Amino acid sequence: MEMLYKYGMTCVQFFVGLYFFAKLLHTKIKLSACLLLGGFAVCVICVVPGGTIVQLGIFILSLAAAGIFVGHKDWKTAALYAVLTVEIMQLCYGIVNPILSLLYPHQFGFNRYMVGMVFMLAGETASLVLSGFFYCLVQRYFSDDKLSFQYGAGTVEKQYIFLVFVPILMIFIMDEYINTFLYGMVVTNVQDTQTYLYTNHYQMLVIQSLGMGSLFCILFAYKKLLQSFCLSTELSLLEQEEHSLNQYVEEAKTRYDRTKAFRHDIRNHIAVVKKLLQTGKLEEAVSYMEDMDDIAENMSFPCSTNNPVVDILVGNKLGIAKSMGISVDCSLLLPYPCGLRDIDLCIVLSNALDNAIYAVKSLEAGTEKYIQVSGRIQGDFLMLEVENSFHGKGTFKKGTGLSNIKTVAEKYGGAMSIETKERAFVLHVLLIIPPDGQAVI
Repeated sequence: MEMLYKYGMTCVQFFVGLYFFAKLLHTKIKLSACLLLGGFAVCVICVVPGGTIVQLGIFILSLAAAGIFVGHKDWKTAALYAVLTVEIMQLCYGIVNPILSLLYPHQFGFNRYMVGMVFMLAGETASLVLSGFFYCLVQRYFSDDKLSFQYGAGTVEKQYIFLVFVPILMIFIMDEYINTFLYGMVVTNVQDTQTYLYTNHYQMLVIQSLGMGSLFCILFAYKKLLQSFCLSTELSLLEQEEHSLNQYVEEAKTRYDRTKAFRHDIRNHIAVVKKLLQTGKLEEAVSYMEDMDDIAENMSFPCSTNNPVVDILVGNKLGIAKSMGISVDCSLLLPYPCGLRDIDLCIVLSNALDNAIYAVKSLEAGTEKYIQVSGRIQGDFLMLEVENSFHGKGTFKKGTGLSNIKTVAEKYGGAMSIETKERAFVLHVLLIIPPDGQAVI
């Protein structure tokens, strides 16, 4: 009976832990693999001699192996969540044990054997239910998916994973030592009853509860660390982007200064050409006008949007695309000046065009490659649209670029949407133009 109970409860504990372990990693483990791994692990845990720490070590190694070889996770992440899974279960048992120990003396004359069995089953059930509750909390707020993808922390998490792994492992070892010392060392008297050497169950309950609280504090601090690191990285990228966009602004100002100087001298140029024609020097007049045409060409913008800064930016990006053999078209007309900051317009268009160029240049040879930029004003609304050729499979990754575009759109009370057609990817951005004198900062 004792062996059946031991194997049965070990099996239940392992499969509960394995189920939530897979949930925490957001991976799927096939039933056949679960049964095979579970049967092997339970047999090893129950047969291999050694104390509880050895059995828990086998439990952890079995979960980590499942995460690595079946869930296809890296060993660092698998090890962390294996230790975390077993630690939560042990802390829950540590919380339930002193509660049952406080209730056990109040048997009210019932059969001691039956009361013992009821208390054991109640303790196992309560511990597993409590473990499931804490597993759900970890899955919701601190799991691999939340940390790695919500904050874009993929490689960052692997770099700093030992910052959380070491203290969690320390709590695990100390918890197991305390459990072994307080509840594992018993004496048997002549009446064949067992008495714990140390029975301050209130103190034990507080220690286990603080252990669980410390565990979640570590996870919360780890989450904040990753969040802070990723936000600082995004801020650095935005600062670099703003620096490059400021260069576009300076280039636009330089071009307009040249245009202003050319306009200032246009009367003199016309007078020279007129004099050459009047004196019959046609070749000299033609040569002089060709030089003027070259000057005008250098000052012109490949894309005329009515906004000097955007002209420089869009012209530069579309020039890069054209040099790659991509067909480009721009039919964008913007109000100038208006409540839309030049830097915000540049953030939207530069990220949109960078994404479009990256997507189109990776298409297979022989595929139609194009990028179209368009925009129109309706009332107080500016609607921008960037369309590019697409492979049609509907797969794309929302990265920092689209996040920056969405941030700017929301800043002006607008919105961003994505439309994927069979052979086209279309980015729609709606911006609300503020009233005059109410530019958004």
